Amino acid sequence: MSVLTETAAALVGGGKGILAADESVGTMSSRLEKAGVAPTEENRRAYRELLVLTPGLADGVSGIIFCDETLRQRLSDDRPFPEAVQSLGILPGIKVDTGAKPLAGSPGDTVTEGLDGLFPRLEEYVSLGARFAKWRAVIAVDQSRPSAAAVRTNAHALARYASACHQAGLVPVVEPEVLMTGSHSMARCREVTAYVLHAVVDELRSFGVDFAATVLKPNMVLPGSSSGEHASPDAVARATVEVLIEQMPAGLAGVAFLSGGQSPREATANLAAMQSLPSPWPLTFSFGRALVEPALAAWRGEADLVEAGQQALFERTAANAGVLTGAAVG
Repeated sequence: MSVLTETAAALVGGGKGILAADESVGTMSSRLEKAGVAPTEENRRAYRELLVLTPGLADGVSGIIFCDETLRQRLSDDRPFPEAVQSLGILPGIKVDTGAKPLAGSPGDTVTEGLDGLFPRLEEYVSLGARFAKWRAVIAVDQSRPSAAAVRTNAHALARYASACHQAGLVPVVEPEVLMTGSHSMARCREVTAYVLHAVVDELRSFGVDFAATVLKPNMVLPGSSSGEHASPDAVARATVEVLIEQMPAGLAGVAFLSGGQSPREATANLAAMQSLPSPWPLTFSFGRALVEPALAAWRGEADLVEAGQQALFERTAANAGVLTGAAVG
């Protein structure tokens, strides 16, 4: 087993998941403001330090995805973030795309950018301590979207990114997100998810990407957030696992689901329902908002509420790690 396949297996195994703390500077600043916290560089650093130093975090978290700013910052004890999390037994990761931009000739669709100069950036991130990376493709859904061009373009970018990661010595987390936003049905989400995953697999194969050293970070199959349709956790689990088995190779290292705007408890319940279904891979989590929003709401930038914020993160992490082993559902 290569170093990369060992790292990929560690990210998705052992009853643990990945914490996505990789919001861009703009997104993180906006969330701080909504929580009543001044959106300064120091407050962004302090918030990420709160997350990283949560007691017991390594019991349920295998890796943490950072943004460029955080990967270069230091904790208050002057340790670089990557060094600090590695000392806790957690793998440091880095978001490397530069965001979704409008796709010319395909109104309403986007393509994720960041391929220009990617390989030198990956090499630098390795030198800073990163062990894995993430790239997110954003797929909007309605009755006419996504266009074939949008799916092909984003799948191709994901494959180029994944191939570059392997060359640089990083495990790629491949994130093709079919958005919850919209009035589309659950059936439409399933259809689009299958279409997108099929295209992504084709492109990964065309670039010779090693699936055993690759982690998939997909959406769950869900009805659109404004559709009025309700899906039980069992229905979500069946539809999601079925489409993954149909489209993904058995040799994939594992699947770490994004939460995609679900409430923390909804995301956990849907993840829990999947654990009873047969799957050739570990099915774990790579949640962002579903883990960190309770922590931010509890902290609110107050020094005397750091422990409250950490307790909120620990509870959500423990709930999700618990469902992977059947120890708890929360």
